[in-house]
Amino acid sequence: MLFSLSLVRVCVVCLLAYPATSSAQLLAEPKISLKPFTTDGCSMWIDGTSKNPHLWRHCCVTHDKDYWLGGTEAQRKLSDESLRTCIIQTDNKAMGEYLYMSVRWGGAPQWMTPYRWGYGWDYLDGGRPRGYKTPSEQEQVEIKLRLPQAEQVIAEDAIKHPPLVKAAEKESAP
Repeated sequence: MLFSLSLVRVCVVCLLAYPATSSAQLLAEPKISLKPFTTDGCSMWIDGTSKNPHLWRHCCVTHDKDYWLGGTEAQRKLSDESLRTCIIQTDNKAMGEYLYMSVRWGGAPQWMTPYRWGYGWDYLDGGRPRGYKTPSEQEQVEIKLRLPQAEQVIAEDAIKHPPLVKAAEKESAP
């Protein structure tokens, strides 16, 4: 009998300390700490040549998506290498190499900039810089919730800033 009275007291204390959660609260969307995706093309740099001002912008926008999400150091290196390759494929090897070196140095997660690796997340994570971090299970859920908006921004950016079609340029050449 003593045991059951103690158990009842514990249950009463639990009920008072932790009020019931309503079904509306249970069905509410989880708090999302991943900020909506944003892009400015080639941050702090040009998006193309004077004749084709958006020539490699699409390369930078794809790169921005990677940087928005963040992740491991290996993922960042792969993203930076993909940026370089994409720009080189626009027939601009020197610019591809230049931007690769620039993002390797200036895009590191320890910099408190709006274009750093993992810029979609708060700079501080548990009181320390987020740095290189594989997204947790909860963060993976947040990423899935934000990705449709990111893809929409990317599609709208491609419409607003189309590169001149290189194939059309080649067709018009003698």
